Amino acid sequence: MLNKPFQVLSQFTDGEGRSTLTEFIRVKNVYPAGRLDYDSEGLLLLTDDGQLQQQISNPRAKMAKTYWAQVEGLACDSDLQPLRQGITLNDGRCQGAQAQLIDAPAVWDREPPIRVRQHAPTSWIELTIREGRNRQVRRMTAAIGFPTLRLIRVRIGDWSLAELAPGEYRQLSVHSTKKPHGNNSKRFKPASRRRSRL
Repeated sequence: MLNKPFQVLSQFTDGEGRSTLTEFIRVKNVYPAGRLDYDSEGLLLLTDDGQLQQQISNPRAKMAKTYWAQVEGLACDSDLQPLRQGITLNDGRCQGAQAQLIDAPAVWDREPPIRVRQHAPTSWIELTIREGRNRQVRRMTAAIGFPTLRLIRVRIGDWSLAELAPGEYRQLSVHSTKKPHGNNSKRFKPASRRRSRL
């Protein structure tokens, strides 16, 4: 379980000089189970178990993924109804998502921070989806008129980001057929002890 920082690729090599997992991951023979966009942050799972990797990353498995999206504009609950019903994007109709407004979560400062326009309010939306389309959450919020400024993935299935700071990881031993256990807390707290950086 890695808290992938902003502007880090979800892969180990890059020919363009961008930051990759190599700067954080020192564990051998593990590979990302799914992806997280370069400009998104949060939970990324890596494993040496091919069956588990398929269970997590295959869209047909419909594993729930939960995100916190800071969006431009002051959203209200009714604005989220199209997301719950299943909004249509340029690549087809999305499944209905779980969507709710949340208070600004107590998370780490992003480097660099989002661009804040004077007198332009922002809102936070918690979204849970079971698909894996390219930049899906960003496209969904833009489609209802609230472009995403910052996106943090906080949960995959029962695995939770919990107390991991950006660049930190936790190693777990799990079986492919068993569900992991996670922390359902919505608040980020500094790690109680320093972990090795991946």
